[in-house]
Amino acid sequence: MIRRLLAGAALSALAACSMQPAYQRPAAPVPPAFPSGDAYLAQSEAGLPIVSYTQIFRDPRLQAIIEQALVNNRDLRIAAANIAATRAQYRIERSALFPEVTVGGGATIADRGNSGVNRGIGTGTGGTGTGGTGTTGSGSGVSEVYSVDVGITAFELDLFGRIRSLSDSALNQYFATEAAARATRLTLVGDIATAWLTYASDRSLLTIAEQTAASAQRSVSLTRARLEGGIAPRTDLRQAELILTQAQSDLVQQKTLLAQDVNALQLLVGAPIDPAQLPTSIEQAAGTLSEVPAGLDSTVLLRRPDVVQAEYQLRSANADIGAARAELFPRISLTGVLGLASTALGSLFSGDAFNWSVSPNVDYSIFRAGAGRANVRLTEAQRDAAVATYELAIQTAFREVSDGLARRGTIAEQLRADTAQVAASQDNFTLTDARYRGGIDTFLASLDAQRSLYQSQRTLVATRLTQATNLVTLYRTLGGDAQIVATENGPVPVGDQPQS
Repeated sequence: MIRRLLAGAALSALAACSMQPAYQRPAAPVPPAFPSGDAYLAQSEAGLPIVSYTQIFRDPRLQAIIEQALVNNRDLRIAAANIAATRAQYRIERSALFPEVTVGGGATIADRGNSGVNRGIGTGTGGTGTGGTGTTGSGSGVSEVYSVDVGITAFELDLFGRIRSLSDSALNQYFATEAAARATRLTLVGDIATAWLTYASDRSLLTIAEQTAASAQRSVSLTRARLEGGIAPRTDLRQAELILTQAQSDLVQQKTLLAQDVNALQLLVGAPIDPAQLPTSIEQAAGTLSEVPAGLDSTVLLRRPDVVQAEYQLRSANADIGAARAELFPRISLTGVLGLASTALGSLFSGDAFNWSVSPNVDYSIFRAGAGRANVRLTEAQRDAAVATYELAIQTAFREVSDGLARRGTIAEQLRADTAQVAASQDNFTLTDARYRGGIDTFLASLDAQRSLYQSQRTLVATRLTQATNLVTLYRTLGGDAQIVATENGPVPVGDQPQS
């Protein structure tokens, strides 16, 4: 009998229909190719290959910091816990597709004497109870009843696909959470690289401030000597002190920024950082980065983890519609129990002790004041919102990549111009300082030249940082890390995913 009950339940589940709308991925609301023109570099026409962060960030020190962060970062631990929670939630929803089988046994011993005391022990199955009757009589005496039973309690026959739709929704939420974790990991790698490069930039700025302060100190000493010798006016001394105090102020600020950069890195890594893993200058750090190969086909954006997450959430919302539609139909559940009951323990497993019962149940609400249909409309509205969210994720990704490519196409010219400006400023300062020392020019000309040199050096450092972080931005926005599970064609259909 139990085999028949299980077989019938399985056949009913297999025959269940689904109320889910057929899923169709929305067309990408972006042009088929990234923009081109004066601000963009001509790149390979091939699709973007999947790369690893180790191919882009080639410095072993940066790689060591990233590997340390992938182990210790708390955001990644939170993401892992969220994955475990959604996986468990999916298994909970999926378990409703199968009957819950329980087993129990019991014994009841009743004293029918004048005291009327009953003593009994036993466990039930939670289903429709079974039992036997012993000889009780009208006088005193002891009666005994023993039972063993196996039952299926209120198993819903998923004829209209309600439970399967809820299971599909939970499965897609699980996949969306996994994609969110990949997005967190990708962002973390990019943030660490940016913080590492920012520290390198601040180290370069600190070096410039130290060199400028030392040069300004020599100018102050020379000008004070010229003042004491009656050659230079007091205004020259005060002007020399202006550039000195500015460099000293910047020097203190850069020391503060370096300490804050280390704090930011340690927060991202989730553990203390070895000072030996920190870069010495932006020039040295930027030279360890490789170019990110970029293709012109915008469909590569469909593999970005945030876009993958948005599509799985859309799939989940689509499955919720099926569950809401199925709610409009009756629920049919089945409770079945078979077991053995006897008034004697020795004859409990005899053929005469066998008994069974089946209790089908139909539940259908005839009046809910329109709540059922309103629930369908609610899930449809949520699906429409998920479509818009998915399209917005693609549009945002397209904009971010386009911005990165535009910056990549122009940064080299800016870097060349800033480098030439530093060279010209250095030569101008050398000449004007010599003319001042020779008594040809005033100190004001030398002061302006030194200020121009100082500012152009700082500008060049900022441009080098922009060039380096632009590579990080392209790595992150294109979302193509080989160590992150992704597919260039977007999410794999639910039916192709392994079930657990």
